[in-house]
Amino acid sequence: MGENERGKRLAEAIALREQGAPDQARERLLALAAALPDDAEVAYQTAWVHDVLGLEAEAAPFYERALSDRTTLTEPDRRGALLGLGSTYRVLGRYAQAVDTLRAGVAEFPDDGALRTFLAMALFNTEEHHEAMTLLLNLLATTSGDPHVQRYRRAIEHYARDLHETV
Repeated sequence: MGENERGKRLAEAIALREQGAPDQARERLLALAAALPDDAEVAYQTAWVHDVLGLEAEAAPFYERALSDRTTLTEPDRRGALLGLGSTYRVLGRYAQAVDTLRAGVAEFPDDGALRTFLAMALFNTEEHHEAMTLLLNLLATTSGDPHVQRYRRAIEHYARDLHETV
């Protein structure tokens, strides 16, 4: 399949997903993924449509395939694939894999608040409550536009370092 044909078919499938026809998008993406098994972008889009449909178990292998190629995905797609795979592992109860994947995402994209939020949820599931709260409190302190939160930002950041401190 030529690059033009691939691009056209991929764009059509993405448009179907975005227009609320995920079942049709899934059919097209599965066909593309079968024809182009080494194409990271196709794998990512195929994973995404499975997530949209609530088919997390089917999404995971496509996310894994997309992330196995560190050079092809654009930065936004790589961020999305890391978040998608981490979230998918979490939904499937594969908490340790979720934490590992999301930690890798946060290490690669430390400014991404969504990755940090999903990591905090996975940490909660592995009973790493202190680290989960630390992540969320720091995220809240640095990203909230709420003037009441901002008034107490220094205190929130202080306690994020040690929630056990009382004085």
